Amino acid sequence: MLRRLARCIREYKWAAILSPLCMIGEVSMEVTIPLIMANLYDFGVVPQNMNVVVTKSIQLVICAVFSLCFGCASAIFASKAGTGFAKNLRHDMYHHIQSYSFSNIDKFSTASIVTRLTSDVARLQMTFQMMIRMFVRTPMMLILSLIMAMRISVKLSLVYCVAIPLLAVGLIILVPHVHKIFERVFKTYDKLNNVVQENVHGIRVVKAFVREDKEIEKFTDVSGSIYRDFTKAEKFLALNNPVMQTCVYACMIAISWIGAHMVMASGNNPDLGLSTGELSSMFTYTTQILSTLMMLSMVFVMLTMSRAPLLRCYEILMEKPDLTNPQDPVTEVADGSIDFENVSFRYSAAAKRAALEDVSLHIPAGATVGILGGTGSGKSTLVQLIPRLYDVTEGVLKVGGLDVREYDMDVLRDNVAMVLQKNELFSGSIRDNLRWGNAAATDEEMIHACKLACAHDFIESFPDGYDTHIEQGGTNVSGGQKQRLCIARALLKKPKILILDDSTSAVDTHTDAMIRKAFREEIPGTTKLIIAQRIASVQEADMILVMDNGQIVAVGTHDDLLKTSTIYQEVYYSQKKGGEE
Repeated sequence: MLRRLARCIREYKWAAILSPLCMIGEVSMEVTIPLIMANLYDFGVVPQNMNVVVTKSIQLVICAVFSLCFGCASAIFASKAGTGFAKNLRHDMYHHIQSYSFSNIDKFSTASIVTRLTSDVARLQMTFQMMIRMFVRTPMMLILSLIMAMRISVKLSLVYCVAIPLLAVGLIILVPHVHKIFERVFKTYDKLNNVVQENVHGIRVVKAFVREDKEIEKFTDVSGSIYRDFTKAEKFLALNNPVMQTCVYACMIAISWIGAHMVMASGNNPDLGLSTGELSSMFTYTTQILSTLMMLSMVFVMLTMSRAPLLRCYEILMEKPDLTNPQDPVTEVADGSIDFENVSFRYSAAAKRAALEDVSLHIPAGATVGILGGTGSGKSTLVQLIPRLYDVTEGVLKVGGLDVREYDMDVLRDNVAMVLQKNELFSGSIRDNLRWGNAAATDEEMIHACKLACAHDFIESFPDGYDTHIEQGGTNVSGGQKQRLCIARALLKKPKILILDDSTSAVDTHTDAMIRKAFREEIPGTTKLIIAQRIASVQEADMILVMDNGQIVAVGTHDDLLKTSTIYQEVYYSQKKGGEE
């Protein structure tokens, strides 16, 4: 797992290497300074030797300057490495998400993916930035300070042998409790983002039903849950500082007491005692050692907090796309013919029943096919298999005479234009949205496609025409206008197969008829699959499929189905009666 995430360092590896190296230099200077101070006091101040005072003072200044330079350089390199790591991690996660199939995306909620790309990556950036500095600083400072302290007095250094194990036991008890809480907190963040996203996305519905208070209550509940968990975690973490401070001051008292006796004993036998300068250095090393342990405990806390985000980001990177290209993919689609050969499909292996079952059908290139059926009958599932948004569970689906799994997926999807049941426009101009269908489309091609989709007239009625700005999701245009823009966008691809998944439900019957007429006259060679609820939208089709419970229960023309299909008859007469009334 760590090896996979380490790949995200890439071009910032030198910054990640130089930061700890500079930190080694800073620590070396910091542990040298107390030793120079002891020599300055013992051999310069006490005997009043100005040469030693000047020499040691210069050495102190040099060490301080070098320590400052090394520290600044380490911070700069760590910052560069940390932000670069986060940038690459976000890029890798986002790039990998683009390769997901619909079934992969179904495993993660939108709110969860957003949280992982933002809050979780930010947490990992902070942790990585601290790691490359503190993971070097803390052990180096601890080891070098202990060596220096033992060099001065092994007897006094034994004090640390009591303090260090006590602090270690405290950490061992603290970390597991805190980790469980933070693991729960980051999952709650997903819920928080989901509540906010649902509210903002459906704000018109919220206001229409006067449900603001209910939405505020939902948000308050989730936010309160995060507050309670964080408070609980902080209560555990709050124990860390008192324990640390107790150990620091206990060591100071012990060293003061033992050290004072050793300083006095040095008057009788200097070899067995301790000088005043050495005692003051021991205080400094005590502070360095125990503050390093305090810092080490903070590192462990940070790692504990980062473990959950680490696993969540790793899940995104390690999720294997269900759909992949074959080793030697076909890069050209011969025509728009479609063949279903005993096709069955389940959305997951755990699904109780198949969404499609034993579907066999031949659609010739250039044909217009209407698809009718009740809600949940499998209409959308059927057409989503054609551009290989999902793979069939059983059987074979062919386009242009070849199994769709033999094609390069980009080539296949470029030749199959699909206007989904839920139309989606992106923020930008109308022109920008249309060019999703063909980035190199000329203005003439865009106008022609919009005329076929009956969108040109309403676009021209806008003050800015094709440069009119579209809000995110197309909220500033009507449902019918949005549908027509999406149809025009699909037509710009000049596909061999055009799929309209209930894509004219929001337009009036006259406009619907004009769009179908334009399809017959302008793109006769394109295979057209039209899912609709209105009989009028499909009655002129070459072939009409009637679906029920994931199966095709009737196939034929409008006249044939009126004679043979009970379901078609019921729909037809119910709509005809409604029209007459």
